[in-house]
Amino acid sequence: MNKEEFLKRYLTDRHNSRCMKWDSLKSKYGRKDLVSMWIADMEFKTPEPVIEAITKRAQAGVFGYSNDWPEYYDALSNWMETRYHFPIKKDWVRFCTGCVTAIAWSIWAFTKPKDACLILTPVYYPFHNVVTYNDRELVKVDLDYNNESGHFTMNYEAIEKAIVDNKVKLFIQCSPHNPAGRVWTEDELDKVLSICKKHGVIVVSDEIHQDFVIDKDRHFVPAAVVKNGKYRDIVVTLNAASKTFNLAALIHSHIIITDEKLRAQYDLFARGMNRTELNILAMEAVQAAYTYGDEWLDSLLNVIRDNLAYLKARLQKEAPEIVVTDLEGTYLVMLDLRKYIGTENVSDFIVNKCRLAVDYGEQFGDNYKGFIRLNLATDPNLVKQAVDNLVAAIHNKA
Repeated sequence: MNKEEFLKRYLTDRHNSRCMKWDSLKSKYGRKDLVSMWIADMEFKTPEPVIEAITKRAQAGVFGYSNDWPEYYDALSNWMETRYHFPIKKDWVRFCTGCVTAIAWSIWAFTKPKDACLILTPVYYPFHNVVTYNDRELVKVDLDYNNESGHFTMNYEAIEKAIVDNKVKLFIQCSPHNPAGRVWTEDELDKVLSICKKHGVIVVSDEIHQDFVIDKDRHFVPAAVVKNGKYRDIVVTLNAASKTFNLAALIHSHIIITDEKLRAQYDLFARGMNRTELNILAMEAVQAAYTYGDEWLDSLLNVIRDNLAYLKARLQKEAPEIVVTDLEGTYLVMLDLRKYIGTENVSDFIVNKCRLAVDYGEQFGDNYKGFIRLNLATDPNLVKQAVDNLVAAIHNKA
């Protein structure tokens, strides 16, 4: 469907719906009159078949303990095989309430207290917290950043040195990378995974943004299929339909472990805890999304691409010293504002002068103060308003 039809059918106003994105602005930012561009969910309704599947199950009126079923795994596997050449076997799949929780469970399954865990910054801030809150040593390596192009790359020498120097046991990978916007190539993944394998490091690859490839010249490659599955014996894959189809509140995700020994190690951990039962509404929703959601997703991606193109064109014309980071994947773009506003009082400028609610660069890494992250999976009119506010504030500051 075209952009106009998609927006007419699916765009919705979420104010006063108990959503964090809009209804917690006062408590989080100190004022309500902001354009909300922060948390990573969307202003778009999920596809009709998903709503119908949830409604049908809800109308049964019973929400007791539930079994899984073959059609769910068929839908998941078909989606992964068709798009990413990664057919999924039922035996590989474990369920969790979300990818961050799945990272926490993986930390406990594959490491011991005080073990070192590696992340590549700037990265989604729960990656930092889930390590430190679970009594592990956090090891951070900055991605290399080109401050002209806004392109991030991995520094393999620094990664290997950090692994060796800190005796890293677990690498928590973000792929596609939030907020650097990279869709790692197979060659890039091969290099970093080979370093991990060389030093006995298990890789937990959070691939929740897999379906958001914005640059049409890129293709998402799951870590488990790199070089025909060369690294499956060290890779644990995390993904979910929640980001793709705006289902985050259903708290449902996948832990996919293809290697039998890793699976056994994970299951030994899981056996000793109170595991979460299946979320029947989420299961119905995900099956419907993976079965009928292709056209909806393709239309959504075009909206995000148009929003990005608008943002870049306006800023290039009216505030050309803002560096828009190279958004290959995810719908979360970083803006480097340092040439205009420096690194002091950024939040005051953004909230009180720009009237924007955003995530700040220092939330993702120590060296990114003066950056902000914007959510482009939203109403194009909100993107326009956000750019209007930002440009006006910069011009007034000058």
